[in-house]
Amino acid sequence: MGRILTFGEIMMRLQPVGYKRFFQADLYESCFGGGEANVAVSLTGFGEDAAFLTKLPENALGDACIAELKKRGVDTRFIIRGGGRLGLYFSEKGASQRPGRIIYDRKNSSINEISSNEIDFNALFSGVEWFHFSGITAALSQNVLDTLLALLKEAKKRRVTVSCDLNYRKKLWSKQKAGEVMSELIGYSDVLISNEEECKEVFGLEAQGSDIDAGVIDAAGYSALAEVLTDKFRNLKATAFTLRGSVSASVNRWAGVLTTAEGGFRSKEYLVGIVDRVGAGDSFTAGLIYSLINKMHPQYAVDFAAAASCLKHTVEGDFNIASKGEVESLMNGDASGRVQR
Repeated sequence: MGRILTFGEIMMRLQPVGYKRFFQADLYESCFGGGEANVAVSLTGFGEDAAFLTKLPENALGDACIAELKKRGVDTRFIIRGGGRLGLYFSEKGASQRPGRIIYDRKNSSINEISSNEIDFNALFSGVEWFHFSGITAALSQNVLDTLLALLKEAKKRRVTVSCDLNYRKKLWSKQKAGEVMSELIGYSDVLISNEEECKEVFGLEAQGSDIDAGVIDAAGYSALAEVLTDKFRNLKATAFTLRGSVSASVNRWAGVLTTAEGGFRSKEYLVGIVDRVGAGDSFTAGLIYSLINKMHPQYAVDFAAAASCLKHTVEGDFNIASKGEVESLMNGDASGRVQR
């Protein structure tokens, strides 16, 4: 079993070729993606052993999904088969002043039929040191939430480090429900990852000095917010934020902050020309997990996570296909984009 385990939904992504809009397209490209699966794929790219737990239909689409994960080096042995269908989502790329759009078609997907009775916890957690989940998974259905709670209790019983990406999605549940459920789930967590908006939406906690709509992000305000969260959730050992300043749909400023017992740490800020921004937060999470599980200094951790997610903005699809060497090269200042010969 891989030493990092992630749990969540993976879907098929359908996207018009290039920058065409939904109603313009006569050809759609497909790939697979989903928050926790994206994290697992990024981690295997960094040389880690990572496994992904989900439930997929017993059909050709489920087979293709597993084959793609295996191709990326992810341990798929514990994926459960059954249920009605594979979830879908449609992605329309934004450009310049036109924002991107995502439409989900995931109702009654297989993962919503999952049960903890289908899981052999001893086999699943054998050798696992880290477990990761997100707020998206918690919001899918009561079955999924019950299974997630069972996994969290097993993880804590076995002294496995747990990370949570807050990942609030208003299309899945209300702010009030998210606040209630995520407060309980974060109680099992050691590491919390969020972005510049989610804590305000879920907990009513806002960083000072930032104007998200105007693209003005103050890192110091988020470092202070991390301390507020640590006071609220005493079990947290680390809190991190991705910081996105939107110049336009095509150009963003991107950075991260990390707060631990050793203090607050900030990455450098990148000016990113966006190829595909979906999955950027997941690649930040993967970079953070990679660094922390390998006992790297917090400054290295936030620098590695920010550089990894910066690179993800340049990669088509949900998965971040970037190696540890490529990330460290960017961390060390090689941001010219010159052809490597």
